[in-house]
Amino acid sequence: FLLIQETFLSALLLLVASVHSNSQFLLPIDCDDIYQHDNRSSSGVYTIYPGGPTSPLNVYCDMDTDGGRWTIFQRRIDGTESFFRPWRHYKTGFGNVAGEYWLGLENIFLLTLRKENELRVDMEDWDGGKSSAQYSSFSIDSENLGYQLHLGSFTGGTAGDSLSNQNSMKFTTYDKDQDLWDKNCAQYYLGGFWYNQCHMTNPNGMYAPQGAIVYENVHVIWHAWKGWNYSLKTIAMKIRSSAKCSCTN
Repeated sequence: FLLIQETFLSALLLLVASVHSNSQFLLPIDCDDIYQHDNRSSSGVYTIYPGGPTSPLNVYCDMDTDGGRWTIFQRRIDGTESFFRPWRHYKTGFGNVAGEYWLGLENIFLLTLRKENELRVDMEDWDGGKSSAQYSSFSIDSENLGYQLHLGSFTGGTAGDSLSNQNSMKFTTYDKDQDLWDKNCAQYYLGGFWYNQCHMTNPNGMYAPQGAIVYENVHVIWHAWKGWNYSLKTIAMKIRSSAKCSCTN
């Protein structure tokens, strides 16, 4: 009986040790954790836990671009989702992670709280041209500080820098004005973003084919790449841990 007890106890200790050593992969914080555990992981929808074990969150992981490990928090690809939404939607998130979506300011805050991250913005025009912009770091403050943006230096990419102008800004929606303009940038430019007075990029603006909208700057623009009035076909904002990957098979 003692032998059975000891065997059971040893097995239990082994199980606990195994669960403990793999806990970060059982409950990955982000796409970086998933890739670190298995660098053969392909791009697609995964479940992560930036808010802890009781708050599972579906997200699209880009495991292909520039070494992979990217957690996408914003994506426009076909106009199926309206991004002209109130504060509570931008706070909690909306859309379909297999298509167009916004991950939610609270989730983005938790992701950037847990790790130091770099930012990449990938975009595409209507002729198949692709471009990107990268920044050395990206984080946002909590809601009581307005989800204020903290952006590192522009580190490259053929799209050029259209986001630094909006660094240190709080987030603005049509029903919560925190920009520096005397009017509401989100209301005027049909989006929700870290507007200044107002923007050099409007990734959450109105989605439309190039030339379909006559109003200036209300659509999805990245000024440094295509100017004020070019409506982009796709744009995706993604973050990954700044720490070097120590991936295992």
